[in-house]
Amino acid sequence: MSASPADRARIFQMVSLLLTYPDAELLDAGPQLRAAAADIAHVQVRAGVTEFLDWLLATPRIEVQRHYVQTFDLRRRSGLYLTYYLHGDTRRRGLALLMLKQRYRAHGLRLADGELPDLLPVVLEFAAAVGPGDGEAPLRQHRQGIELLRAALTGAGTPYRLLLDAVAAVLPPLTEADRDAVAALAIDGPPVETVGLDSLGYGPDLDGAALAPYPSCSASEATR
Repeated sequence: MSASPADRARIFQMVSLLLTYPDAELLDAGPQLRAAAADIAHVQVRAGVTEFLDWLLATPRIEVQRHYVQTFDLRRRSGLYLTYYLHGDTRRRGLALLMLKQRYRAHGLRLADGELPDLLPVVLEFAAAVGPGDGEAPLRQHRQGIELLRAALTGAGTPYRLLLDAVAAVLPPLTEADRDAVAALAIDGPPVETVGLDSLGYGPDLDGAALAPYPSCSASEATR
């Protein structure tokens, strides 16, 4: 089932919000979150987001918060920074970050202090705000990273996999070339050169360990 531009924007905005740290403000907004999920027209995505909300809102707050940190902050198998999957800590990653930031600025989106432009919730927020074409281009360009993250979350059995499934469901299908590239990245990992980021303002001191999340998954996991 395809999704209309308005429904894709609704899905991207919802997933962007749910991929942020589950603080009190988010967890106290259960009724509003359920109402927003009910407005999603895409049947498969609506079911997945509703299932995720069932878990999120029924699980004790401290457990949800601990699970989030363990999933995205403490595991090398998953990370929310998309350019790392393809470029590692190389000059190319620095350029990719700079290009993303310039794209956002051209459309009036300003990042919070210390926030990297390839953070998946930010990329999704941009897609929701700007729409098809330029808005969704970063998601298409970083589809390989999205698939690697999706495979890692699926392998870990975390409910957060449902949110990546929602994003994948409304993006263009993977080509055979995409699948081959994802499988190769899953096996070989990103480039390991560690020069070229400092001069662009994205050195290792910015966001520390969060700059290096790589999902160690098998080729079969990555291409499912």
